[in-house]
Amino acid sequence: MIVVMDSGAGEEEIGEVEKRIKSFGYDVHRSNGVNCTILGAIGYPREDVRDALEVMPSVEKVVLVSHPFMLVSREFKKDKTAFKVGEVEIGGEKIVLMAGPCAVEGRESYLQAAEAVKKGGADILRGGAYKPRTSPYSFQGLEEEGLKIMAEAREMTGLPIITEVLDQHSIEIVVRYADIIQVGTRNMQNFKLLRELGQINKPVLIKRGMSATIEEWLMAAEYLLSSGNYQVILCERGIRTFETYTRYTMDISAIPIVKELSHLPVFVDPSHGTGKWKWVPSMSLAAVAAGADGLLVEVHPSPKEALCDGPQSLVPEKYSQMIGSLRGVAQIIGRTL
Repeated sequence: MIVVMDSGAGEEEIGEVEKRIKSFGYDVHRSNGVNCTILGAIGYPREDVRDALEVMPSVEKVVLVSHPFMLVSREFKKDKTAFKVGEVEIGGEKIVLMAGPCAVEGRESYLQAAEAVKKGGADILRGGAYKPRTSPYSFQGLEEEGLKIMAEAREMTGLPIITEVLDQHSIEIVVRYADIIQVGTRNMQNFKLLRELGQINKPVLIKRGMSATIEEWLMAAEYLLSSGNYQVILCERGIRTFETYTRYTMDISAIPIVKELSHLPVFVDPSHGTGKWKWVPSMSLAAVAAGADGLLVEVHPSPKEALCDGPQSLVPEKYSQMIGSLRGVAQIIGRTL
């Protein structure tokens, strides 16, 4: 349930309502807006509880949420969520570009890629230091050495960095270096990991599971918000279907659907979504036109020599060309790039 407080309600009155909600066995999450305070009553919605809360003088209204996800829903927060990572605003008017190699393979190649994407217009550097791979024989990442290289690239370019956390054991070290924490598709329903990430004071980007429904994806984000972290980014990265011509099926329709259901910013990863670099520009254009708040694109100075996902990585020149095309689409829909 969502309890909307009267705009004139003071701290004491809000506290009384919180106490009443808890008396019915619910947990409470507070959202302080510009004009009013909203309280989320976490638990099964009951009409008798709604009626009991609505008669309290400081309560404007109580809404029985129609979705199993509550804190991420538009019913809980009508205005879209926006927050800053350094000087970069996530979820604002500007479409945010995250770019870089899939994995940090070495210092020289990563710094070269970082310089190239910075020049091409990237806002945030991406790169994997811990790589969950399907095969145990594939490159698994440089771990802390990779994180140190990313930190050096941040100092060199001035761009924040995003990297993936592998499990609960790697949270502490990744948080020490990264500005944004990425939850990969294989960990979308690692609920213990999500609960722990919900307690950190850094933004978390959560990728849609490769076989996850939209509701399951939003429920995964609910774990983060219900644990206290409201700086969450949703990332569509393609889903597994019967089609084999592409690596995954890029679900462009998920963008407007999720933006209608949720207040959280929505990003798109067209590199994993297609698996082939030549389709990344067209899917990026489609994503921006559909309302995406940002893109997560893989860029590598020499894709043929990449240790991870070379076939889906753009060379810096192609990336720069794509950004030029994206600016025109962004302008048409009233946004900047």
